[in-house]
Amino acid sequence: MTMGLLFSPSGIARLDEIVRPGLLCAFDFDGTLAPIVPQPEHVHMPDDIHASLLALAEHAPIAIITGRSVDDIRHRLGFEPDFIIGNHGMEGVPGWEEHAMRHAGLCEAWRKQLSKALARDFDRGIYIEDKRFSLSVHYRLAADHEMAETQLERLFMELQPQPRIVWGKKVFSLIPEDAGHKGSALEQLMTMTQANGAIYVGDDITDEDVFRLRRRDLLSIRIEHAPHSAAEFHLPASKDIQRLLDELIQRLRRTGASNWLQNQTSWMA
Repeated sequence: MTMGLLFSPSGIARLDEIVRPGLLCAFDFDGTLAPIVPQPEHVHMPDDIHASLLALAEHAPIAIITGRSVDDIRHRLGFEPDFIIGNHGMEGVPGWEEHAMRHAGLCEAWRKQLSKALARDFDRGIYIEDKRFSLSVHYRLAADHEMAETQLERLFMELQPQPRIVWGKKVFSLIPEDAGHKGSALEQLMTMTQANGAIYVGDDITDEDVFRLRRRDLLSIRIEHAPHSAAEFHLPASKDIQRLLDELIQRLRRTGASNWLQNQTSWMA
């Protein structure tokens, strides 16, 4: 299926279909709600996006599903969404705590193996971001990106046990093979909350785990067109997320929708 433009007649019709009371709104963070920056620790969400998320949260529950750790992402948001899911879906999902702790042990073993190798023969611009339940190996600051990719891929093959390796934008994510992902995390949230539908917006390879779900009650949107993406629709650029948030707020206001999770606790039992 070809990925359509969201703000086209077919995309607008899909928005009209999916946006109704009981909608769960889920977003990636880096590259979606906040622009990509050379050093991930410097990322910042623009003020207008922050204000729109606060307005949206009055009408629908919000989930942030990110590759960052929960501790890292929480202080970058400036508000408390209904769900914060970190480590590509492995951290923060209610009921999955035991799995997360086992994955933390695997990541600690990988970190030790990688640290020894990187200290010897690798570009100093390559560094490990330890997210406890997953690892991100960044090489955006390396002098030669192609060489760094080749060296790292060889190094990853030596890791025991073998991780699931996911390419990102000048970063590799190392994830336990049996770990949950963004797609399974979103489906768990939809089941727990008995959501009538969901919208998810992302920009990277790790978001494809959501895009491939192909559920009629899920509208998946990618930031920027990608020919091989499984997303249903795309936005031309990251700046267009503002228009999408405005469209969601206006539609939910017209339906009289409110954030139903703020008024119910049965799903937490």
